[in-house]
Amino acid sequence: MSLRDHIRAIKQEDPAAKNSLEVFLCYPGLHAVMFHRVANWLYRKGRFVMARFVSQFARFLTGIEIHPGARIGKRLFIDHGMGVVIGETAEIGDDVLLYQGVTIGGTGSQGGKRHPTLKNRVVVGTGASVLGNITLEEGVKVGAGSVVVHAVPAGATVVGIPGKVVRSRGAAIGTLEHGRVAETGESDQADLEQLNDRIRELEALLRLLLEEKVGNGRG
Repeated sequence: MSLRDHIRAIKQEDPAAKNSLEVFLCYPGLHAVMFHRVANWLYRKGRFVMARFVSQFARFLTGIEIHPGARIGKRLFIDHGMGVVIGETAEIGDDVLLYQGVTIGGTGSQGGKRHPTLKNRVVVGTGASVLGNITLEEGVKVGAGSVVVHAVPAGATVVGIPGKVVRSRGAAIGTLEHGRVAETGESDQADLEQLNDRIRELEALLRLLLEEKVGNGRG
């Protein structure tokens, strides 16, 4: 993948990007990935200390920590980027979008594959954590602040702590930041009904409290 291709992809994703020179000079997500290419090459050559030095230098400059052992696909866009952490055995596909504060991390000190795999076109929202040896299939979207510890099927949207699938593959329902399209299919009808019931209960309680307040005022 060429640098020009990566810059072009960022410009397509981010409406705030005015030109290629701005992206090249001012986008820490791009800088972090560029440094990672060098660190990963050193890591694969067995020069682990130098690889970690490059990755830590990149962390100092960008606020983004990518372990040199992580496998990064084409056109990764780390938007804003501050606080992003990507672990050693993480695998990230093509055209993935990560917002600031995202952790692609492990859940313990075990060896082997212990970090997530994100397939192509995955979107991970601000402050979300994806943890453990799990796979987010193509087109998955993770809501801001969510904690995902289980595998997620292709095209699904997952939110919450712990993360729960709330949308499955289906018709488009709206647009995320940078033009990404959210999808919907079968929703959890039971949860929606419970939420509606709770709203009705709160409305009834509010009316009762207002009536009591009015009555006390008259007395």
